[in-house]
Amino acid sequence: MKSKSDINIAIITSSYRPEITESLTQNCVSTLSKKGITKNQIEIFKVPGALEIPLTAKKISKLNKFDAIIAFGAVFKGDTYHFEQVSDECVRGCMKISYEFEIPVIYQVLSVYNPQDAIDRTTGTKDNRGVEGALSALQMIDLLKKINK
Repeated sequence: MKSKSDINIAIITSSYRPEITESLTQNCVSTLSKKGITKNQIEIFKVPGALEIPLTAKKISKLNKFDAIIAFGAVFKGDTYHFEQVSDECVRGCMKISYEFEIPVIYQVLSVYNPQDAIDRTTGTKDNRGVEGALSALQMIDLLKKINK
């Protein structure tokens, strides 16, 4: 198991829908802190929207500095096909980066049909995606460390 002091985590957060993404990021950082990860071990990268997350994840992965990447964004269903395009391409890009660079990309970009669904997943104590993102990242870091022994 990797020592907590040796772990570095990147968080990519969309600045679009900040009422959602800032809460996700705060919950994530708070959870990581409770698990022994200091703020010096976390770097936050802000992007304009969800479609910019995969490129940023790729550039971060190339640095070989981080043990996991956590991605936060919010895409709301509107009246056009744009919702599906953004959601599909964002997740596809993140998965491709994870496979290509063998780094966990913890995908917590919320694709929701109404704003309340996103609020419920960012502010509550049950199913809080910021908390889940942090815990998933730590679990994957430990698992990959065991596999790579």
